[in-house]
Amino acid sequence: MLHERFPNLTTTGIGSLPHEDAGEACAAIIENFDIPFWPQLPRRSFTESMVMQYSEGMPFIKIDESRERVWIERQEDDAPLRQFYEAYAVEMPVSAISPSYASGFYEMCGQLQQTPPLQSGKKLPYIKGHITGPLTFTLGLKDRDGRDIYYDEELRELAVMLLVSKAAWQVEKLKELASTVVIFIDEPVLSSVGSSTYLGVSESEIKRLLVETINGVRQTGAVVGLHCCGNCDWPMVFEVRPNIVNFDAYGYFDAIYLYRDAMADYVSTGGTMAWGIIPTTDAIRTEDAQGIKRKFMERYERLQKDNNSLVSNLILTPSCGTGSLSTAESEKVFSLLRGLKDYLMVTL
Repeated sequence: MLHERFPNLTTTGIGSLPHEDAGEACAAIIENFDIPFWPQLPRRSFTESMVMQYSEGMPFIKIDESRERVWIERQEDDAPLRQFYEAYAVEMPVSAISPSYASGFYEMCGQLQQTPPLQSGKKLPYIKGHITGPLTFTLGLKDRDGRDIYYDEELRELAVMLLVSKAAWQVEKLKELASTVVIFIDEPVLSSVGSSTYLGVSESEIKRLLVETINGVRQTGAVVGLHCCGNCDWPMVFEVRPNIVNFDAYGYFDAIYLYRDAMADYVSTGGTMAWGIIPTTDAIRTEDAQGIKRKFMERYERLQKDNNSLVSNLILTPSCGTGSLSTAESEKVFSLLRGLKDYLMVTL
């Protein structure tokens, strides 16, 4: 078994929110989701953007906040490399994320400390953190010449070590608040690998990077999720064995449905499917509660007809982060998700 099952129809969210006020963002999360998660707030600061947020401690990192640029610039002096390897020579290194890079993390921890369970000396059952995946990180961070650092073998390995250490730091902090810490590895680039944009990115290397990152995060004691907000090589995703696979059930259900046999094998060994059923694209502007219920049930019944085990234990999420939406649209996403769960708890 990959891990103990979550209660059916548990809700949680993906990292980014459009809020600039961390307090408002965290309050909205606590109000609307079963499993709270700390929010990324890219509109608040460039340092909270998806790649930048986890870049602290990366050797040779250069940052120009005024131009909102970050890149890697190797030097003849290899002292940064030596210092990095020395720091990571311990069994489970941790690398902190500073408040200016993750205001939502610190605010969420503070707000949760004021909730009844923690004030009475108890822990929450679950809490969720996240890291950017190794592919998205290394294909999003460039060197001085504009080349993705993925194509530098040493920098690729350093990135995996850094990201796992960021997860380890989160787990160390979040386990003070909850009995079970969930860490999602967010890999939006997975939906683009194989295109002309990423020539030279091999399937075997993708798989190796994901396995190393998943295993590294799992060693921290966390339950590990893998999130992709588009279509990708789903059999490979199941093969790398995250505890949770989070997919866009709103926009890409038909794509993953083709691989329902691989999904069935994954679920039979303890894997959990997290359905991203509320759109976080422009579709949220015209979608309503009845449409969401109809779409969910149509997809649910198709899988149930094939194999009831595929729908026996689900997590519900938005399809992706809401950072690109307006605050009002993000609130609509949360409301639709909460309403869908209420409906399903009575219907199913």
